This record gives sequence, C-alpha cells and structure tokens, in this order.
Amino acid sequence: MSKVYQATHVGKVRKNNEDALIFIEPETFIVADGMGGQAAGEIASQMLIDTVKNFLPAVPEPWSEDILKKAILKSNAAILREAAKNSNYRGMGTTATILHIYNRRAYYAHVGDSRLYRLKNKNLEQITQDHSYVENLVRNGEITAEEARNHPMKNILTQAVGAVENILVDTASFTVNAGDTFLLCTDGLTNMLEDKEIAEILLTSENPAENLVQAALNNGGSDNVSVIVVGVDEL
Repeated sequence: MSKVYQATHVGKVRKNNEDALIFIEPETFIVADGMGGQAAGEIASQMLIDTVKNFLPAVPEPWSEDILKKAILKSNAAILREAAKNSNYRGMGTTATILHIYNRRAYYAHVGDSRLYRLKNKNLEQITQDHSYVENLVRNGEITAEEARNHPMKNILTQAVGAVENILVDTASFTVNAGDTFLLCTDGLTNMLEDKEIAEILLTSENPAENLVQAALNNGGSDNVSVIVVGVDEL
C-alpha cells in the first residue's frame, strides 16, 4: 500500500531528544515535539504517542478526523493529570500531528507547529497550519512568510497538547491519489530547510527521511528533528 520511511535525530545543539514518532498499523502516522523543563518534553511527547496508540485500536476503522481529535483530547487530559501530580512536569506539553490513510481518504488531526505536507504532481503543499504567534502575524498580513522564518518569537506556540484544559484541534479529510507522498515533521526540519529544498529531497531521494534529517543537520541542526515520509504506491 505505502512505503514508509522514518528518522529522528537529537540535532547538534540539544542534549536530549524531545521528539517522538510512530507508525501504527494500519496506515497511521504520528509526530510529536515535546516542550517543558528538565525531561518533561520527552514525557509529554511520549505520553501523546502512547495514549493515541492505546486508544485507536479499540475504535472501529476508519479512524476519522473526529476519532483522531478524540485521541488528542485524551492525550491532553492525560498530560495535564501527570503534570498536576509531579511538580517537575508542570508546564510540559507537546505538538501533535496525526495522519490516517484509509480507503482512498486521508484523515488528520493537528495541534502546534509540527506539520503535515503532501507532495502531489511534484508540488509540495503544506496541509496543516502552525498554531504559533508568528503564523498569526502572517495570516493577519503583519509580516511575510519569509520574515516569519527569522522572527525572534517564531517558537511561541498558541496551542499545545497538555498546555491547557481546552485546546483547539485542527481536523480535516481529503481524497488520496496513487503517487501522493505525505511528510510529517517537527519544526527541527522546517526551521532548517525551505519548502523547495524539502520537495527536491522527496522527489530524488531513495531514503527521503534519512536525507531530510541529514540536510537539516547540514544546515545547522539547531533542534531535534523528526520525519515520517509516506509514499502511496497504489490504492
């Protein structure tokens, strides 16, 4: 059905990797980028992965966007409970981007500034919108997308799983075509590479996940970087 490539790296600056990623059968993919003091970021992102992994198999397929949203909301509640019990974990949170492909449709749910892209007919499209301060500035026309790349507040999130009790989860579904390629990634990739560089690697590489991570490291590797690439061969 699909060819799946995945890779993660701590980067060249950070001491620990707060990213988490997983491929869940059938055809479900998650990336998460944790945040918080001490090891709390790692705890939050792994809790998100574990909660979703345990929740989804108990639900009949297809795992629609509403089901994926419920999985994120369950993760949000679990992270908040854990933070309330342990003072070292207070303030922890994580991004979450989930993609499920079923019967020629893609379903996704998303919080934060990790991203879902689709490469279709050699054109790279960003499917998700970042929940960030600078993305709001771009949408309001106050700064350009290019200015946002180097903005001093580009890492400020407006939504994160585990940050508050009531979070907003972006969801949607759309038709999948044979030949589509999907990319899920943390901002350790998109802060290091422009979309045209990402598209070129997706189009030409035999192992696009490893090569995307290596390209991010070559460009500075200032953050953890995690990538899942899903190539849809046939439906």
